Amino acid sequence: MTADLPLNITADMQTNQLTIRRSFDAPKELVWDCYTKAELLDQWFAPDPLTARTKSMEFREGGHWHFAMIDPDGNEYWARFDYETIDPTDSYRARDAFSDETGAVNDDMPVSVWDVTFEDTASRTVVQIVASYESTEAMQSVRDMGMEDGMRSCFDRLDRLLKARTATAN
Repeated sequence: MTADLPLNITADMQTNQLTIRRSFDAPKELVWDCYTKAELLDQWFAPDPLTARTKSMEFREGGHWHFAMIDPDGNEYWARFDYETIDPTDSYRARDAFSDETGAVNDDMPVSVWDVTFEDTASRTVVQIVASYESTEAMQSVRDMGMEDGMRSCFDRLDRLLKARTATAN
């Protein structure tokens, strides 16, 4: 990760929220596209050495993104985002849950609501995710599963993708 583009993750045990902030040296519209288009999400939304594969996506209010993270041995870990609100290029809210291959939510695993915002700051875009959990235990369980390291790895991949896409646009 580039030292001048730090990742900040804070956990608020009182509100059961993880706040994740990262700036990217790329235009807001491009960062937005990387969060809202399946063909781009598949290139970065899984920590190394996993890969992401979209099964279905409808980026609209009431829509969803159903995908798997696949490890090098071919094991699939399914999840889905259900989009609640969308303010194009500025923010969206989605329910994030583990699921099975059919998209049925796994009620035994933590569920969160993600409020994701995109902000222009000079030549950079700041992405902030506020992930809200039903309980401190639910939030701690995803932290214990490695969510923070996973997000670091994902954002490193996103940074590389943005640099490659910015270079080809120039």
